[in-house]
Amino acid sequence: MQKIHIPSLYKDIEASISQLKKDPSTVLNSRKVVDAALEKDEAFYGINTGFGILATKKIGRDQLKQLQRNLILSHAVGVGDLIPKQISRLMLQLKIHALGLGNSGISIETFKRLVYFSDNDLIPAVPEKGSVGASGDLAPLAHMSLPLLGFGSFWNKEGTDVIPAKKVLEEHGIAPIDLQPKDGLSLINGTQLMSSYGAYVLEKVLHLTKVADLLGAMSLEALQGSIKPFDKRIHQIRPHTGQQTVAQNVRTLLKESEILESHRNCGKVQDPYSLRCIPQVHGATRDSIAHCVSVVETELNSVTDNPLVFKNGDIISGGNFHGQPLALVLDFAAIALAELASISERRSYLLLEGHDGLPKLLMEETGINSGFMIPQYTAASLVSENKVLCHPASVDSIPTSLGQEDHVSMGSIGALKLLNVLKNVEQVLAIEMFTAAQALDFRKPLKPGKGVARAHQYIREHISHAEEDHFFKDEINLAVDLLSDLQLIEELGIQ
Repeated sequence: MQKIHIPSLYKDIEASISQLKKDPSTVLNSRKVVDAALEKDEAFYGINTGFGILATKKIGRDQLKQLQRNLILSHAVGVGDLIPKQISRLMLQLKIHALGLGNSGISIETFKRLVYFSDNDLIPAVPEKGSVGASGDLAPLAHMSLPLLGFGSFWNKEGTDVIPAKKVLEEHGIAPIDLQPKDGLSLINGTQLMSSYGAYVLEKVLHLTKVADLLGAMSLEALQGSIKPFDKRIHQIRPHTGQQTVAQNVRTLLKESEILESHRNCGKVQDPYSLRCIPQVHGATRDSIAHCVSVVETELNSVTDNPLVFKNGDIISGGNFHGQPLALVLDFAAIALAELASISERRSYLLLEGHDGLPKLLMEETGINSGFMIPQYTAASLVSENKVLCHPASVDSIPTSLGQEDHVSMGSIGALKLLNVLKNVEQVLAIEMFTAAQALDFRKPLKPGKGVARAHQYIREHISHAEEDHFFKDEINLAVDLLSDLQLIEELGIQ
C-alpha cells in the first residue's frame, strides 16, 4: 500500500486511491474473513451484536443489514458549522485509504461507492461537532456515510452550499446502497476527522515555519538588529535541529546586506528577545511540529477500526479507535504554532516604536494618520485569543455509552481549535509581512540581504508603500495569500 506523508499529503492520497482502484485485493480478502465468520454460531462485536453498552445483545441474521443502516442513522447527530469542504474531502479519502489497508472487512460494493464519491468530487457535508474522540469520530463519520444511504448532503462544486444527497445520486444515475454486515462499523469507527484536521494544518505549518524565518529576517534588517546571535558556533553548542536550521536560514537571507554593514560597529550590545532569540523560539516550534508530523503520519497509515479483521480468520475487538495519540499532539501543535504568532506580534510592535531612524508608526505624517498602529492591535488580539484556544482539550474526559466508553480523548475538539489557531497565526504573520516591508522602505538607499531584498521586492509587487491611512484590511488579506507562495520560499533556499 502507498504510504501517506504530510509533506506530500495530497499526492500520496491520490496515489493510494489509484492503487486501490487497480488492485482492491486487500479489501476483498478482508471481506472474505467477515463472510466466513457469519457462517459460524459465534458473536462478533458489531457484526451480529449491538454496539457499545448493547454489545451483549445478539442480532438475528435477517436483521444484520438493518443493524448497519441503523448504526449510521443513529450516530449522525452532529451539530454546528460544517467542516470545510477540503477537510471533508480529506476525511473521505483517508477513510478509503484506511479501509484499503485490509483489516476492516468492508464490502467491496460499499468501498467502491466511496471511491466513486472521491473520484467525482461528491464530498459529504459534515457538521464539525459531536465527536469526543473515543470510538474514533463516530458522529462526523456517520454524517460522511449518510449519502451512501441517500441521506445527508453533498457540497456543491464551489464548496459554498450543500445539495441533498438524494438529488445528487439521482443526477448521477446511482441508487443508495444496502450496507452489508460490518460495513457501518468500518465506516464510523476511525480517527479520520482528527487525522484530517491534523494533516491539513500540519501540511500548511511546515511551509509557515519557513515563512516565519523570512519575516523574522526582514524585521531584523528593518530594525538594524545584530547578526551575531545567529553565529553558527552559538547553535553548535546547543544543537537542537530546529534552532540550527533557523539560524542558518537567517544567515543565508542576510548575505550581502548593506544595512548590516552600516551599523556593524554601532556599539549596540543586545537586541530584544523577539529578534535575538528567533532561532531558539522558531526552532523549538519546528522541532515540536516535527514530532506532531511523525505521530499524525503514523495515524494516517494505521487501521483505527473495530473490530479488526486478520488474515488467519481472527476478528478481534480492541481500542485502536481511541484518539489519544492524536489528541495530545493536536494540542501540542496548537501551542507550538501559536508561538510563531506570539513572537511575530512583538516584532511588529518593535517596528512601530521609531527605533534607529524609523518614523513612529511607520508613517511620516502621524496625527492625521494613525499609520500602522491599528494592524498591530489586530495582531495583539489574535495572539491573545490563541492563549485561550491553546488550553489543552486532551486533559478532559467525560464518560459515554452508559460508562462503557469511560475515558475519551476529546481529540476532535483539539482538532477544531488547531484550525482556528492556524488561521489566527496566518493573520498575525501577514501583518508582520507588510509592516516589515513598510519599515524596510525607510532604510533605502541601503539594501538588505539578498534574500530579504528579494522578498521585499516580491511584496512590493503586490502591496504598495503606504503614505497615508487607507483600508488596511485588503492588504492583510493579500498578505495572507502571499504567505502561501511556495515558489518564493524555494527560490530563497529557506530550509
